[in-house]
Amino acid sequence: MRVTFWGAARTVTGSKHLLTGRSGTMLLDCGLFQGRRAESEARNRSLPFDAASVDCMVLSHAHIDHSGAIPFLCKQGFRGPIHATAATADLCRAMLLDAAHIQVKDAEFLNRHHRGKAPVLPLYTPEDAERSLDRFVEHAYEEPFEPLERTRVVLHEAGHIPGSASLEIQWKENGHAGSLVFSGDLGRPDRPILKDPAPLPKADYLVTEGTYGGKKHPDEISLYEALERVVHRAIERGGRIVIPAFAVGRTQEVVHALDRLFVEGRIPELPIYVDSPLAAEILVAVGRHPEVFDEETMEAIRHGEDPLGMRRITLVRDAEDSKKLNEKPGTFITIAASGMCEAGRILHHLKHTVSDPRHTIVIVGYQAEGTLGRRLVERQPEVRIFGEPYALQATVEVLNGFSAHADHEALVAQVKSCGAPKGCAVVHADLERAEALRAALVPSIPTRIPSEGDVWELR
Repeated sequence: MRVTFWGAARTVTGSKHLLTGRSGTMLLDCGLFQGRRAESEARNRSLPFDAASVDCMVLSHAHIDHSGAIPFLCKQGFRGPIHATAATADLCRAMLLDAAHIQVKDAEFLNRHHRGKAPVLPLYTPEDAERSLDRFVEHAYEEPFEPLERTRVVLHEAGHIPGSASLEIQWKENGHAGSLVFSGDLGRPDRPILKDPAPLPKADYLVTEGTYGGKKHPDEISLYEALERVVHRAIERGGRIVIPAFAVGRTQEVVHALDRLFVEGRIPELPIYVDSPLAAEILVAVGRHPEVFDEETMEAIRHGEDPLGMRRITLVRDAEDSKKLNEKPGTFITIAASGMCEAGRILHHLKHTVSDPRHTIVIVGYQAEGTLGRRLVERQPEVRIFGEPYALQATVEVLNGFSAHADHEALVAQVKSCGAPKGCAVVHADLERAEALRAALVPSIPTRIPSEGDVWELR
């Protein structure tokens, strides 16, 4: 058995890991690379392996950097099943169709504003996305299944977003048994709304995410105090607050936090606009899967309460209503995708926000290298949106405490839970973060940081 790392190797996005053995080939995740537009285009428009040669796929969760290339994979010839939790399959229906719609609209926009250049084609269409959704096979947590002969997989709660899973894979080859755990993206313990991540099961080998290796998240009290300060300063300036956030998970956590600050009287009540047709669909999809909620959230729901704070928000579905927000005076909050500011309605809001010092941009999650979100975090004096330069004069606040990823301490605890006596590979992390995690694991656990295309022989 061997693993070939074709994505999220020494970088955070584009998760693709190919597991190949005598019984066939299994792809773990198939995400889009998110970064500089030219690099993203080049990476996402070609696969480094033959799609038709892949027998099956197992998907850890629905975020686009893990699932977003699935329609392209199928378009290129993949015909096997895609195994995932029921919540992940449900969320992917909304998210992949939305991703296809965004790509079609972005291509139309670029073609309209860059006439004379070669026409831009979408990576895939809504029809391509629909066809790929027919390949999903749903599984419950802790329910073993055999995607390949002599290969057993179990999905364990990862606590990252609704439906997220860590993958436990066991196999038999040449009379010998072996096992590997792929962590997917690991969530944080003791967070509101979702169940805590389960400890990783024991295995011979581990492929783990390392997004926040070497970093410690602030405690909840400090996080809420920071958000409170950000809102009060924005009110003093009389400007709007724009928050790029993933429609799944992050948006709900931010709304939950704002709701608590309103209820406690720590900030005045402000309008909250969740500007995303996708978010509306996500709310409905998540509501179909109570298995993802922790007991406290379920108890509140049973009593008719609103633990997610959704009564506070106005969902903006129509594009014309979205545009009107950029003309609205005063202080209000707009939450829109994508979380890394690489596509979708957030780009239009940032276009009308970045050059005005009255306004505030709040970054609430990890921003991959090369993304517009990273350039905002770095507070570069000028940023490009839709290819046009804009001076960055708005205030940029970074609140990483909202991250849905485990921090260094939690990652180390999960790796030690797994054991991985034959070795661990750190993926889904910039090199600096991966090295920080590796330093905490060696020499007790042999740990590598693979580059793209590296092959790991599992003996």
